[in-house]
Amino acid sequence: MIALPTLLDDARALHPDLVRIRRDLHRNPELGLELPRTQERVVSELDGLGLEVGTGAEISSVTAVLRGSRPGPTVLLRGDMDALPVAEETGLDFAAGNGRMHACGHDLHATMLLGAAKLLAPRRDQLDGDVVFMFQPGEEGYDGAGRMLDEGLLSVSGRKPDAAYALHVISGLERGLFTTKGGPMLSAANRLEVTVRGRGGHGSAPFRALDPVPVACEMVLALQTFVTRRFDVFDPVVLTVGTIHAGTRDNVIPDEVTFAATVRCFSRRAQAVVADGAVQVCRGIAAAHGAEVRAEFVEQYPVTVNDESEAEFVADAVRELHGEHRFATAPKPISASEDFSRVLEEVPGAMISLGACPPDRDPARAPDNHSPQAVFDDEVLADGAAAYAALAVQRQEQPA
Repeated sequence: MIALPTLLDDARALHPDLVRIRRDLHRNPELGLELPRTQERVVSELDGLGLEVGTGAEISSVTAVLRGSRPGPTVLLRGDMDALPVAEETGLDFAAGNGRMHACGHDLHATMLLGAAKLLAPRRDQLDGDVVFMFQPGEEGYDGAGRMLDEGLLSVSGRKPDAAYALHVISGLERGLFTTKGGPMLSAANRLEVTVRGRGGHGSAPFRALDPVPVACEMVLALQTFVTRRFDVFDPVVLTVGTIHAGTRDNVIPDEVTFAATVRCFSRRAQAVVADGAVQVCRGIAAAHGAEVRAEFVEQYPVTVNDESEAEFVADAVRELHGEHRFATAPKPISASEDFSRVLEEVPGAMISLGACPPDRDPARAPDNHSPQAVFDDEVLADGAAAYAALAVQRQEQPA
């Protein structure tokens, strides 16, 4: 049996190395599914640990399998690696300067997962089962998890994992606090794409044209009413129109307007209703004005659903490793989305949040993840690495 206090001490001894890795990744952010430098750094850090390391056939993913000395459960641990197309404004001495930024903390996730591999590799003789380390590109809108599943992620160890866990740092959550909950943890993400076509003309004579702009505006407002009147407040839908494009000049009525919305929900039932209803709202308004409309509802990511028993296990494991005060049950789901949801559709597990707000900032006012001012405290690196490792160890010691 692996002693958790020793595991935590060893993680803290690794802290200086973890800081160096994280800051190197932070200075050199890469986007999407192609992360050649990041992939190279991850592979180099895994070298010499005695793991079975593989890389993606078409994407810059990395998998590493640690074989335990005895048979037992296989545990998958995920760390994503990609950045965002955001110009950094933190003023940090290791800030990126290439118009990209690790504004969601994926540099910490990859580093903590590397730390877990470094902690567990010397302890392979004490492991009852295997550990799969999943280093994922393309979480920020590229469905990297789905691509890794397509490339055989769940079979890299020779058997399907018994449990899967992912940590995600939060810039506006108290430093060092772990949170999760059973059931829906993050919303599904969907996209509504709408094109309204009318008949262009001169802005001084709208009666000679068929102006699609007010038609589209009516749709935007009607969609907001639709989601407040058709859905239970305890099974909510969030619909936000993020883009709308029309016209070239103030005195020209355009032929068409396009707009797109993100649609978030927490159940398959709500998703089915909003998928059909949002399209019908747009079609009905277009018909009332004699305009044409093309409305398409596109499913992107499913709801991230934590297994109830695995969420309870995470709570117990974190409390045992870090103390009672370091865990809090998440009060409600979050309307952000995650492609780790695809893994959790196949393997019971949990998505876990870890507060990384610097102590000199108020978590309630700190810039959120994805902000160009978002800052994540390096001090959580060792604790996160230890948590990843402890989840694997403790899960393997659970009764069959």
